[in-house]
Amino acid sequence: MRPATRADLPAVLALLADEDRVVDPATVTVDEAYERAFAEIVADPRNEVLVLAEGVGGRGDSTGVVGCLQVTYIPGLGRGGTERALIEAVRIRVDRRGGGLGRILLGRTIERARGRGCRLVQLTSAKRREAAHRFYAGLGFVPSHDGFKLTL
Repeated sequence: MRPATRADLPAVLALLADEDRVVDPATVTVDEAYERAFAEIVADPRNEVLVLAEGVGGRGDSTGVVGCLQVTYIPGLGRGGTERALIEAVRIRVDRRGGGLGRILLGRTIERARGRGCRLVQLTSAKRREAAHRFYAGLGFVPSHDGFKLTL
């Protein structure tokens, strides 16, 4: 696992494009909005996109991105003024699921948050993603709150 680089952006967008099929990163258009968003994430010390990659010879280059997520570290007054980590956009390539890669990606991300002093890790998941909910519960996450979203 490592922070994503600009070279990883097509592979990350391919993972996010369709969670039910493998999308070839070469078919993904990286437009100005994606470029801007990625640049802003990279420039913000409270945000990161992390990838799980298998590279040629173990280098971990973008040719082998098999998973990704975004984590935002949020300062807060609750929990003694500590940060919390918000994890979003978790994806493991569909043809690689079930082999423990998601457990590795989330486990390392949780350790990263713990290392920053976070006292809470939270995430959201669409209600229809029942398999993902079982996976998160297996990692110790509990469905303690109902979330609400307002599309603008």
